Amino acid sequence: MRRGELTDKAWQRIEPLLPATDGRGRPWRDHRQVIDGILWRLRTGAPWRDIPERYGPWQTCYERFKRWDTDGTWARLLEQMQVKDDSVGKVEWSFSIDSTISRAHQHAAGARKGGTTAGRSNTKQSQRRQALGRSRGGLTTKLHMITEARGLPMTLHLTAGNVVDCTAFEAVMAKLRLPRIGAGRPRSRPDRLIGDKGYSSKKIRTYLRRRGIQAVIPERKDQIANRKRKGSHGGRPYAFDAETYKQRNLVERCFGKLKQWRAIATRFDKLASRYLAGATIGCLMLWLRHRELSDTP
Repeated sequence: MRRGELTDKAWQRIEPLLPATDGRGRPWRDHRQVIDGILWRLRTGAPWRDIPERYGPWQTCYERFKRWDTDGTWARLLEQMQVKDDSVGKVEWSFSIDSTISRAHQHAAGARKGGTTAGRSNTKQSQRRQALGRSRGGLTTKLHMITEARGLPMTLHLTAGNVVDCTAFEAVMAKLRLPRIGAGRPRSRPDRLIGDKGYSSKKIRTYLRRRGIQAVIPERKDQIANRKRKGSHGGRPYAFDAETYKQRNLVERCFGKLKQWRAIATRFDKLASRYLAGATIGCLMLWLRHRELSDTP
């Protein structure tokens, strides 16, 4: 086993969850060999064509990566890791939310430049569809994430890099649906949600209050000043647990671990779904790695 490849313990956990052949067509190339090839590409950020021969044909690695993205296999693997831990009470429902920006490589921005006004308009629409936004740093993508109390990722959402965090909040929360083993609807409401000042808005606080979720979000200075300026009509200050807010560093540390994968730190994929699939695999590896460390005596 080489550095960055699946360990024996990690393979034992995901092997039963992988798609099996149905007896028709050619047999699959060894799943573990192909997954190791995919992990090599995500870790190094190299082009797919540069995958070493020991992992098999690069076309096989890419096609397997693309197929399992399309049929939702990567997302199901991550979900199964989360469900197993939640079923034994290891997931503490005190969540943190934040986002990070990744620069888009020129290979990710493949739309043609110039052309007619209609052509330029179509280019902008295509970039928005593929979660690419232009800012002072060039084309960027923003990855929104919710983590649980141990700093492990629960859900991912992708937007253009110039999208404000608060505007994507409800879309991120809508993806938080964790199935239960046995009867019962998927759980989608944490006990509390920790966020920075970028999520301090009346709409977000109302959204959380109506769902019975405790908001641990500090107020911005301008909001405090406006409330004081209005006097008794400004209302009472929002409750804020400064001690609980210290746990927000967990989501920042999770982003740091994810960005050790060069294909996540920099976006090389033209399609947003492919980049999101790579980030999902990175999250899956974080869960598998945590399980291994927790099992170590």
